[in-house]
Amino acid sequence: FALDVIHGYRTSFPVPLAEACAWDPVMAELSAEAAGREAYAAGLRWTFAPMVDIARDPRWGRIVEGAGEDPYLGAAYAAARVRGFQRAGIAACIKHYAGYGGAEAGREYNTADIPLRRMLEVYLPPFRAGVEAGAATLMSGFNSLNSVPVSGSRFLLTDVLRTWWGFKGMVVSDWGSIGELQAHGVAGDGVNAALQGIWAGVDMDMHAFVYRDHIKGLLDSGLLSTKQLDQAVRRVLSVKASLGLLDRPYADETLEIGAMLRPETIALAKRSALASAVLLKNDKVLPFSKEIAGLAVIGPLADSQVDPLGPWSAQGDKNEVVSVLQGLKAKLGAKSKVTFEKGCDLEGASTAGFSAALDIARRASAVVLVVGEGRDYSGEAHSRTDLDLPGVQRQLVEAVLKLGKPTVVVLMNGRPLALEWMDKKAPAILEAWYLGGRHGEAVADLLFGDAEPQGRLVTCFPRNVGQVPIYYAQQNTGRPATEQRYTSKYIDAPNTPLYPFGYGLSYTRFEYSGLKVPAHVQAGEKVRVQVTVKNVGARNGVETAQLYVGDPVASVSRPMRELKGFQKAELKPGESRELSFLLTPSELSFIGRDYRFGYEPGTFKVWVGSDSNATLEGAFSVEGEQDFYALDLAPKGDMEALPPRARSRAESPKKRKAIVVKDGATGPVSE
Repeated sequence: FALDVIHGYRTSFPVPLAEACAWDPVMAELSAEAAGREAYAAGLRWTFAPMVDIARDPRWGRIVEGAGEDPYLGAAYAAARVRGFQRAGIAACIKHYAGYGGAEAGREYNTADIPLRRMLEVYLPPFRAGVEAGAATLMSGFNSLNSVPVSGSRFLLTDVLRTWWGFKGMVVSDWGSIGELQAHGVAGDGVNAALQGIWAGVDMDMHAFVYRDHIKGLLDSGLLSTKQLDQAVRRVLSVKASLGLLDRPYADETLEIGAMLRPETIALAKRSALASAVLLKNDKVLPFSKEIAGLAVIGPLADSQVDPLGPWSAQGDKNEVVSVLQGLKAKLGAKSKVTFEKGCDLEGASTAGFSAALDIARRASAVVLVVGEGRDYSGEAHSRTDLDLPGVQRQLVEAVLKLGKPTVVVLMNGRPLALEWMDKKAPAILEAWYLGGRHGEAVADLLFGDAEPQGRLVTCFPRNVGQVPIYYAQQNTGRPATEQRYTSKYIDAPNTPLYPFGYGLSYTRFEYSGLKVPAHVQAGEKVRVQVTVKNVGARNGVETAQLYVGDPVASVSRPMRELKGFQKAELKPGESRELSFLLTPSELSFIGRDYRFGYEPGTFKVWVGSDSNATLEGAFSVEGEQDFYALDLAPKGDMEALPPRARSRAESPKKRKAIVVKDGATGPVSE
């Protein structure tokens, strides 16, 4: 029995995009293990998680399920979540292989056209990390990649996954995706769809039923060999055997007693929620004082207990969720008067509730506005073209802000929103995402200073939807943006995001100094980078130091900078700490013109700081002859899901028996 246990089973954790903002893969591993233990107790042995798709287009609804835009960070989270789930005794399933997060225009199920080099350097590393972490299963996606539907791509599912990466586990299709080869236009009927899927390397057909309906006919016709079928069956049975299901097929019902909502699991969910929220702006408003005379809580999401669960909430129960309003009331108790008005609905054009909301705001000492997207705005089949607040929420926010009260906007959403107008007007903004069952408690702790904001963005926030897709690891182009006219820029907006990758504020301040980088290293040596971080504020704080590397001159154009290391440091006021990063040759390497992996002699730049705009800069040079590593990474092109003759004949019922494919051969061996 399997289920999408994405971010908790009964105990609800922050959605994956939020959890990644903690920059703490160890915590993600623990939360996956905790979710897996609850799921195991309920009789589940397989989760369709983690989702490791790199996503750089916030219009795509499933950006909420992954770790953001960066392959280095994404790989760390992919491996952590696989380890956590499987340590709990359930099989992980890394998905959606591959390129699904690059859907054209951010539209769900859409085609993806991604150059091979970018696939290898950006979209595939998290999948490889999941494989190397021991993932038992992998899911092939709905999308086509460079005109070949991935659930019928032998290149992806056999050449890359099994031959190059050595994956020994089972591949399952996404829901109905083998049958959908017909809708993609590469299979003329269910028979051919089944043949392409199993030929490509999909072992289990999820809910299209084309394997069930047509495999026997394919065997009888000779289009499928018994050895090929046995290979797929063996992989399915091997996973079941590894889970103990062949010996113990039934769940132990006694395990569920006392397994759900254990105190230590709830405490972990609370710690994760506190670390996942990102303080985007604070103009001397936060933290609020607990001696506040009156607090107005306004917004359609302020008293919601269901929306903090986010999408794919498994068995999460809204009655066990703490809303923002409940969290604030519990925080202040009888000492302060907390008033609430919804103000408006999430959708619709009615402003009838504005008057009551403005009235309580006028009478309050401070205001908390809780706005954003409902949980059903994110997840599968929930792409958007507008990245602003839905309905009349923007008008509500603007009306309240005109009162000039100390106000914080608490955002609840599953994607980056385009909120340049809000950044200009709101004194403080807290990105809370969907934090799960402890949502309201975490928000209250953060707003009143009982916890320090420590979340850092894992995806850029655009100024407007016209900048999308936007991400930090851009290439320079032949005409980098300057004040001159004919350079790569917009005429109506900056190239920069509203909030960059890695960004997040704290209630204290940190300074970086003392960057140490060796001037020269020999080819093949590791490079040690050291930096001192100091808390120069008046409060305890947690800083996430980020190391970026750039290769200014190479045989192919490279991103201006790429994340290659990060460390968290908890520092008291006045405390400093020297952090050390170790760059390996692999972290300096890239896919060259000949599609081999390695790095070249020359000068590399490094930056260390609090986000992807870090300005503390150093450099080192690599000396000596350095050939590209002869690693098997990529062919010179794609290959078809089936040999052309077998494919064309399979589409003709009269000729199906003419082709015999034996022993996993790469083409027809007899006619």
